[in-house]
Amino acid sequence: MPGPLLGVRVIDLSRVLAGPWATQSLADLGAEVIKIERPETGDDTRSFAPFVKKEDGSAGESIYFLSANRGKKSITIDLARKEGQDLVRRLTDSADVVVENYKVGNLAKFGLDYATLSARNPRLIYCSITGFGQTGPNRSRAGYDIVIQAVGGLMSITGEAGKPPMKSGVAIADILTGLYATQAILAALYERKTSGLGQHVDLALLDVQIAALANQGAEYLMTGEVPTRHGNAHGSIVPYQDFQTSDGRIIIAVANDSQFARLAQIVGMPQLAADPKYRANVERVRNREDLLPLLSARLALRTSAEWISDLDREGIPTGAINSLDAVFSESQIAARDLVVQYPGTETSQVRVVGSPVNLSRTPVSHSIPPPALGEHTDKILTDLLNEDPATIRKLHRDKIV
Repeated sequence: MPGPLLGVRVIDLSRVLAGPWATQSLADLGAEVIKIERPETGDDTRSFAPFVKKEDGSAGESIYFLSANRGKKSITIDLARKEGQDLVRRLTDSADVVVENYKVGNLAKFGLDYATLSARNPRLIYCSITGFGQTGPNRSRAGYDIVIQAVGGLMSITGEAGKPPMKSGVAIADILTGLYATQAILAALYERKTSGLGQHVDLALLDVQIAALANQGAEYLMTGEVPTRHGNAHGSIVPYQDFQTSDGRIIIAVANDSQFARLAQIVGMPQLAADPKYRANVERVRNREDLLPLLSARLALRTSAEWISDLDREGIPTGAINSLDAVFSESQIAARDLVVQYPGTETSQVRVVGSPVNLSRTPVSHSIPPPALGEHTDKILTDLLNEDPATIRKLHRDKIV
C-alpha cells in the first residue's frame, strides 16, 4: 500500500545526520527521495567506520551511512561545475521539497539557494539545516552535534554530580533537528494546499537543542537557578533513578505518592510512606540524601529479575538497564517489527532499525535499501530529465556525474 507522502518528491542535498535523518523519515512515509552526492566520495558518512563486511570479507558500506539513508535514490553530481548545477536546478523544478545543510550562503554561489530555486518553482519547500541558523552573529559558524550539546547547555546537565559534563550517547541534537525538520516540512506541505506556495524552513541545531531542554530550560528562565547534574537521578522526582541489585542495576521511576507507598510495601518498609519526610514527593526531593540509602540497602538484597517482577505486578515503572544485545533480544522489540533487513545488497547483510511510526491505513515503507553511491544516476537522468544515452555518457566522461 502506498505511503501517505506518495507523489511528494524530495531533493536531498544534505550530508551526515540531521538532514539525512529528516529525508529518511520522509522516505519512510512514502516520499520519493533523491539524494545528490559528490562523485567518488559521496556523503561524508560513507567513510565513517565501522563498515559492514562483504561475503568475501572485504569492507562494504559504512554502518553509519546505512542507518540514515534507507528509502533513497542516489545520484552523483559535481555541484562545483556549471553543468552539475544546471542538472540540480532542473531536478528541483519538479520537486516539492529540497533539504540542504550547507553553510549559510554557500549554495547561493552555485545558484542553488532558496531565492533562485523558488523563483523557478514557487511551490518549492526549501529546508535549510545549519548549526546556528540563517540569522544572528554566529550564523557562519560550523556546528557539529557535540559542539551544539556543549553550547546549548545539554552537556551541563548530563553526567554525574561532581564529575565532568557528558554528551549524549547518540547525536541527539542532530536527530531531534531531523525530526523537527520533518515536522516543519509536513506543515509547509499542508499549508501549500491553501496558498499554492512553498516557503523557506530555517532550522538550527542550537535552536532545537535549547527547545529540547524542556522543563530544565523553563526552570532556569522562571527561577534564575542554574540546574545541576544529577546523573541518572531526577531533579524534581524521588526516587527516579538507577539502583544496584544483587546482580546488576535497575531503574525505578516513582512518579507519584501512591506509587511510592506501593514501593515502600514491596521493599518491606511500609513505614516510609507514612513518614512526613517521605510521604509527599516534594519532601522526598528535599530529603533524598536520607531516603535513597535506605532504599538502596534493601534493593541490593535481591536480584534484578525478582525486583522487576514485583514492581511490575504493582504497576511501578521499572526496567533493566539493557545493553544493545539485550535490547534486540527483547520479545517486545521483535513484536513491534523494528528491525529491517535488506537481502541481496552489495554487502553481505544490512540490518537497520526501521521507522517507529505506525499508521493503520497507509503504513510506512522499508522497501528500498540504502543506496550505493550513484546507484540511480543514469535512471534519474533518463526518467526525470529525459537525457539521451549519448548525453549521459558525456556527463560521465566529463565527470559531471
